[in-house]
Amino acid sequence: MMETTNSSSSCYFAEEIILEILSKLPIKSLFRSKCVCKLWYNLASNRSFIHHFNQLSATNVMLLLQQQQHHPDPSDSNILLLDHKTMPVGSKLSLSLSFIKDDRVIIRASCNGLLLCCSSNEKGVYYVCNPITRDFKLLPRIQERPITRFYPDCEPTLVGLSSDLLTNTYKVVLAGYHRMFGHRPESAKLICSVFDSHSNKWRKYVSHDQRHTFTHMNRNQVVFLNASLHWMTQGFSYLLVLDLDLDMWRRIVLPHEMGCSGSRVYLLEFDGKLSVVQICSVWMTIWVYDEGRWDVIDRVSLRCIRGMVPGIFPICQGRDYVFLAGHKQVLVFQRKTRSWKEIYSVKNNNTTMPLWFSAHSFRATIFSTR
Repeated sequence: MMETTNSSSSCYFAEEIILEILSKLPIKSLFRSKCVCKLWYNLASNRSFIHHFNQLSATNVMLLLQQQQHHPDPSDSNILLLDHKTMPVGSKLSLSLSFIKDDRVIIRASCNGLLLCCSSNEKGVYYVCNPITRDFKLLPRIQERPITRFYPDCEPTLVGLSSDLLTNTYKVVLAGYHRMFGHRPESAKLICSVFDSHSNKWRKYVSHDQRHTFTHMNRNQVVFLNASLHWMTQGFSYLLVLDLDLDMWRRIVLPHEMGCSGSRVYLLEFDGKLSVVQICSVWMTIWVYDEGRWDVIDRVSLRCIRGMVPGIFPICQGRDYVFLAGHKQVLVFQRKTRSWKEIYSVKNNNTTMPLWFSAHSFRATIFSTR
């Protein structure tokens, strides 16, 4: 349906139709469309449109890979985005973190289009960025007393990022056990530092509850849901939960049925709910936590990829698919068709780390870090 204005003598779609079309575009195409005309720029910059676009975009979970480069060129692309729906086999979207102006950043967490990165050049330097909009913020330094240190590795054991698409605010969490120099490990206290983008400040509090004792965070296993961050701990017997509104820790016990000998358990999100994926022998079982109970929603045979099972790592999932990264390949399992597809592979032998080591769940959103 076309409308004509006498003042401009030009034809255009009604604004409602334009908004609907723009909301369905990939985010890179959306930014290009803002250059078409002033009307499109204003429509795509409207707060209500951004909220609508983010809500739609957040339903499409992609896999993000940070490429490993021994001598990175800041101008090179060092991020790959893999989409199970729109990308044919072998294609990918390349991005770069060169806009941060730090040539050695490591992605530690991902949430609603934002990435939490730390500098490997300088200890204690953290950035929050949006790789799509190339927007970033250098976080203020945490003022720590020199007489204490994290235990056991002098680094935060738990790292987390939360972001609220409605209020355009985010929080960064660094937590771990601190102990005084010269004191025994059992004297360590769980100390949590939280950065709030709204106040642009860090706050810190101490927990004396020893029930949450753990030593390591399972690689990249953190999920933000319902105003809380969730981590899979080393023992795989429970999830550690931090309520960001109340500054309170709690635990979610995993089902005793997961006690399969030699099984591996991974924490993911599933359609706005907590999920764990268990790999045991040649079976992958998907559990979902809802209303205080764990339920099995799918059980997948891994026999057709038997040779890859020891090195496979579930990274993220949508309602109908699961992304899994191995040493040199990324696979997607389509739950409706019960089929497997390789969507990315490393063609050279220079990769020292398995792909899952630098893989994250990602949603492309318009989210400012300022």
